[in-house]
Amino acid sequence: MASACPPAASTQPALPSGPTVFKTIPYAFILPEILCGTWVWILVAATSVSFPLLQGWVMYVSLSSCLISLLLLLSYLFGFHKNSENWKVLDSLYHGATAILYMSAAVLQANATIRSEFGSNSPLHYQLNCAASFFAFITTFLYILHAFSIYYQ
Repeated sequence: MASACPPAASTQPALPSGPTVFKTIPYAFILPEILCGTWVWILVAATSVSFPLLQGWVMYVSLSSCLISLLLLLSYLFGFHKNSENWKVLDSLYHGATAILYMSAAVLQANATIRSEFGSNSPLHYQLNCAASFFAFITTFLYILHAFSIYYQ
């Protein structure tokens, strides 16, 4: 006679809701992603978008990523996910795709920075472009960290 084994407990951790979002990796990366992405947008806008073809894409990626990440953060804070595993897939796919888009934007912003070094604009525009490039690469790194850490969770 075999004794009945109790059902195995789920090994999948629950998705965070409420303030625990800020204490749980990788969800704690969402707020720094939003803040650094906002800095990218503000700094590029402060240069009066000297190179519209390059910096237009940077503005689009940074602004749309900030808004979508903010919606994602709010949905985690208010518990809209209802602990569904599909949210992990959505989160991983979003952050992976956004990391790729942000990498392209960061490279274009670096190109705009190089072009502005000897341009007719003031040195202030060069410094703003340097700062925007720095934050664009930091934001890219945060999105990559988030995508991989949720994948390996």
